[in-house]
Amino acid sequence: MHPPRVLKTLTLVGVALLGSHMVPLQAEEEGMESIARGRYLVQIAGCNDCHTAGYLLANGAVPEEQWLTGDTFGWRGPWGTTYPVNLRLRLQEFSAEQWLKFAREFEARPPMPWYTLHLMTDADLLAIYRYVRHLGPAGTAAPAFVPPEQEPDPPYALFPPAPN
Repeated sequence: MHPPRVLKTLTLVGVALLGSHMVPLQAEEEGMESIARGRYLVQIAGCNDCHTAGYLLANGAVPEEQWLTGDTFGWRGPWGTTYPVNLRLRLQEFSAEQWLKFAREFEARPPMPWYTLHLMTDADLLAIYRYVRHLGPAGTAAPAFVPPEQEPDPPYALFPPAPN
């Protein structure tokens, strides 16, 4: 046997084994960075303001485990009455690719600022997706949309008609 050849083979096997463990660790680290970025984006984009019950009134002091579970507080205007959806349940329905397509194409009734999602990069949208999925499913579905001619159950905010 040629010791240098054996040593070279063992070195290559060792590097291959070490490398195979480094890829999952690197991917996990990048995944955690994306989740942290998603958390940050959810906070600065104001997602919790509507999609987390009591968030505005508590000046943001709502435990994170309650974030993004929707709300029963309605927003009533000429369009009818809308309720902030439970994003923790809703995003469970989407693959990452489906979420990107949805976020790029959907238009919602007021007061949802859907147009801001259209401005986000794919990386930002995927970070939000990963963060919300990281939180896991929780809570119940928000109440269904109420058409303008029907009276919703309180509580709700009343918007004036749009100016002509």
